[in-house]
Amino acid sequence: MEAMHATTNRNPFPRLAVLLLLVAIAAAQPLPVAPPPEDAGCNGVLLTYTFEGRERIRPFLDPTTEADSQPYSFRANATVLNSGVRTLPSWALLLTFIHGEILVGVDGAVLTSGADLPYNTTAAPTTTTSFSGYPQTDLLTPIATAGDLSKIQATVRLYGTLFAGPEPLLPLPSALSLSDPAYNCSPLAPAPTTTRSTCCVLKSPDQLAAEAPAGSAAASYLPRVAGDLVITYDVLQAHESTYLALLTLENDAPMGRLDGWELSWEWQRGEFVNTMRGAYPRKVDASECLFGPQGQYYKDIDFSKVLNCERRPAVFDLPPERRQDASMGQIEHCCRNGTLLPKSMGDGTQSVSAFQMEVYKMPPDVNRTSRLHAPANFRVTGALTLNPEYACGQPMPVSPSEFPDPSGLDSTTLAVASWQVSCNITVDDTTKPSKPPQCCVSFSSFNDESVVPCNTCACGCLAPATRTCSATAPAMLLPPYALLMPFDRRDKEALKWAHDKELGAPPDPLPCGDMCGISVNWHLATDAAAGWSARITLFNWEDIDMRDWFASVVLDDKVYGGFEQAYSFNATAATGNGTIFMRGREGFDDLIRESNMSGVDYPVPGKQQSVLSFTKKTSPSNVDVLRRDGFPTKVFFNGEECAMPNRIPSHGGVGLRASRGALLLLVSLFYLVGSSA
Repeated sequence: MEAMHATTNRNPFPRLAVLLLLVAIAAAQPLPVAPPPEDAGCNGVLLTYTFEGRERIRPFLDPTTEADSQPYSFRANATVLNSGVRTLPSWALLLTFIHGEILVGVDGAVLTSGADLPYNTTAAPTTTTSFSGYPQTDLLTPIATAGDLSKIQATVRLYGTLFAGPEPLLPLPSALSLSDPAYNCSPLAPAPTTTRSTCCVLKSPDQLAAEAPAGSAAASYLPRVAGDLVITYDVLQAHESTYLALLTLENDAPMGRLDGWELSWEWQRGEFVNTMRGAYPRKVDASECLFGPQGQYYKDIDFSKVLNCERRPAVFDLPPERRQDASMGQIEHCCRNGTLLPKSMGDGTQSVSAFQMEVYKMPPDVNRTSRLHAPANFRVTGALTLNPEYACGQPMPVSPSEFPDPSGLDSTTLAVASWQVSCNITVDDTTKPSKPPQCCVSFSSFNDESVVPCNTCACGCLAPATRTCSATAPAMLLPPYALLMPFDRRDKEALKWAHDKELGAPPDPLPCGDMCGISVNWHLATDAAAGWSARITLFNWEDIDMRDWFASVVLDDKVYGGFEQAYSFNATAATGNGTIFMRGREGFDDLIRESNMSGVDYPVPGKQQSVLSFTKKTSPSNVDVLRRDGFPTKVFFNGEECAMPNRIPSHGGVGLRASRGALLLLVSLFYLVGSSA
């Protein structure tokens, strides 16, 4: 009885503590996740987005006034299930986030834009975020796989940060769809649970035929891509543990060029580069293989001879002297110091670069029949500030590239597999600070002895703490010869000019320089009843030579049609858009760098110039060359648009002093060109 009594009166607090602990554990669990809906009735592609939960993170905000701005970490997953009768190649899932989601991690896919993580989905140029399947790029059909879920479904796992109000609010995306235009996706139903879904159904043959471009044909590959720069990844040979890849960069931008290109990508399946010809890695390092899974698997490889084991290798083009090197060169289109010119500058051969590399694979891809995979997240950059910035998409499988048969016979050889990446020049990217111009334009005329210089800080300015000049004061008029002087010498000449010509009191502080490495002077040289002429002069203030330079000017339609010829440049009038395209003739196609010259105590720029002549026979009667029509509206150098001045020279009467000023500039230019030759 005593024992029974003791058991009956045992302290109840341990049981209570256990109960409270269980309650606390339950409260800390994530939101209950609703199972994915059955795909009843979806004989296409079923897309689902499941919100797995969120946790409040710092900084903790006032819940009464800033509840909707409270940051939370979140977890979610999205699935793409192919339940149709057509293979879904290179699938891409589109999600529209509306709660300021910042993606920190993505698994099972990559961002189609190639952007880095963390990625702000609502601050991007587009409100829709696209995810490309990787490494599972294609989803087969249930019929072809006997319903094998691992081959017909892909899962994308997401985690990151969002900003939203407290529960019971469910921060779900507002839209869910496929990027493939061959599918129609049903509207999303209201979301009472943590899962949203939609069914995407293949359009009818009549719809697809009506929407297909003229001359297109159905194929098992995606069409060849287009872009300002196209990267083609061809597998030429495939072996059990290695393959040989040819990478080709082709410049299709009408005005864009690259100098000293650098190409990088991300391996997704543990691959590494053993050898390379036609290019070379920026870093030769096999340590990541030696101490990683690659070293454990390939025990017999001498990794001291392996070129690169980085997950993101960066490679560059070789110099011309390596073109015939038996071990590093002898690849068509290689070895031009990374220069890619626009096709408008020649026969197109200088618009292509290529290199080969031997790639080692890792399990489970180490067999001859295993599917080949291209790397992801390509990036390409140029070495000069004048080069444009590119945004690259993800590799898309295309029909195998064709190559001339190495035997020389009238036959073609197909690549084992081919992918293409479209890269486009970025314009007005709101997620990045705007890039200032890299060149500027000054105006002068035979009827005005002053030069209208480049704008103040046309190409940017020094930080306020390091400058003593004004970044907002308008640039002061200059004497013609001052165009040949560096910024720090122009101030003195501008002050003297303003005093001698009674141009008014100078600003205090004086305006800053234009800060441009390249400047262009457009000088209106003559204006007569039958025609007129202009002289364009290019100045290179940089510390590198500009080889194979090109420039273009855009003129008003009233005078553009009267262009006759350029005397020192090769010049072509582009049909219909008011543009005159110019490049140096043979022997004058290098715009040399800034250099010292005997006779002056300051460095002088490299220079090239030419006179352009125009007839008025095709111009309307109201053309006025002096007032505006004789000056370009836009000027480009090496594809970059230059900053234009805010005014044109005075259109007063022609005077002897103005003519002397123009003559002085001509004499100075020809003297310096001759002295530096």
